[in-house]
Amino acid sequence: MIDGGRLKQRIADLAPAFEERLAALCGIPSVSMESGRRAEVAACAKLGADMLREAGAQVDTIATDGFPIVLGRFFQDASFPTVTVYNHLDVQPADGEGWRTPPFKLTRDAAAASGPTRWFARGATDDKGPALTALYGARLAIENGVRANIQFLWELEEEIGSPHFAAGLAAAVAGDAATGRAPFATDSVVVSDTIWIAAGQPSISYGLRGLMGFTVALETGAKDVHSGTTGGLARNPIGELAALIAECYDARTGKVKIPGFYDDVRKLSAAERKAFARARFSRKRFAAAHELGSLRGIKDDVGGLIALTAAPTLEVHGIVGGYSGPGIKTIVPHRAEAKLSTRLVPDQKPAKVFKLIQRFIKSRLPDAEVMHEASLDPYLAPMDGGMNDAAAAAVRATFGKQPAFVREGGSIGAVLTMRKTLDAPVTFLGLSLPEHGYHAINENYDWGQASGGMELFCRYFSEIASRPRHG
Repeated sequence: MIDGGRLKQRIADLAPAFEERLAALCGIPSVSMESGRRAEVAACAKLGADMLREAGAQVDTIATDGFPIVLGRFFQDASFPTVTVYNHLDVQPADGEGWRTPPFKLTRDAAAASGPTRWFARGATDDKGPALTALYGARLAIENGVRANIQFLWELEEEIGSPHFAAGLAAAVAGDAATGRAPFATDSVVVSDTIWIAAGQPSISYGLRGLMGFTVALETGAKDVHSGTTGGLARNPIGELAALIAECYDARTGKVKIPGFYDDVRKLSAAERKAFARARFSRKRFAAAHELGSLRGIKDDVGGLIALTAAPTLEVHGIVGGYSGPGIKTIVPHRAEAKLSTRLVPDQKPAKVFKLIQRFIKSRLPDAEVMHEASLDPYLAPMDGGMNDAAAAAVRATFGKQPAFVREGGSIGAVLTMRKTLDAPVTFLGLSLPEHGYHAINENYDWGQASGGMELFCRYFSEIASRPRHG
């Protein structure tokens, strides 16, 4: 039985060490998508392995054709259930104006007059802070005699779609007799890379949207030309792509206008709609947390949550082409490219959706080039039973609140791979808040979520230990 008072005091005592280790992790610019950062990503993998080893884990680093996977195992007894925690240590680039602190130097929020300590750095909440929090939770569980084997699976390619994760995980599962590395197996997986509905409202995700990214390029000439001598007759690829995008979806509502796009969308069940209503999502709080001046025209809060997490989308991420310097250069560009993606829900298939989009675009712009970039399938698990019941019990014991069961609007490629390769149920215990700034400037994490998260994971491991294996 875990003594809540003693546990909270122990967690409070760990605050300085936690901050020191988080500073070390965030101080390494482990940007997996930037080719010039390979040495830094490798250094982050080594530091992660060192931290697991320092905590008492048996550590293996699995080489892949890309970046490695780091495994940490706190193995106590073969008769105990085994739970694996997944996180990633690679981060998004820190581009964009408006950073108030150096992005790769953990900085305390000196302006906060009250509330928990807040730290700013790229990777603080996505996903180095939650990874470190879960590790401390495991240490606390072992200190408290929890009868569970706890493993950590840290990858360094999540931000680029986990292209080598499947091969690396398969190698881990196979083991290596030559080096004595034991085969990697588990009874369940918990992912800590998701976001709460709002501060003060713990959330447990049971589904992820899929992703299908694509580009549309249009070339109408050999070079940029003067608009005074060619304008009015020369085609303008930026204008044509803008018109095409307007035909693809209604930017005011987000409704996709491509025929067949919604044909395979699985309807929300009555139980899911009730769960979404109980989540107490607020459009107003959401806009404030993400610093959005206005939202699309969905007026009710439940409808807003459905649009965010359980409905498919089409979004434009950028249009490249023409002149982008100061002032106006009066040319007609010869080439432009639009970068787009769709977020998909059960039972949409990325390959089928791409063909629908490709066919639609070609019917409007036959000379456009439509290129598929990357895809991930949606993921959906039962809302209740098994590991989610254990997660809910741990949330109630830690925060004194019933968790909101919701879907996650984002995508995590490794989840589908783990579910298939490890043959184990996957649940989600995220710790990030909307205002923490996933993928945004001034990304941050706070001691309130870290300290609560340590207790949450400690209690979750205790719940797992008390339940049947493969629950």
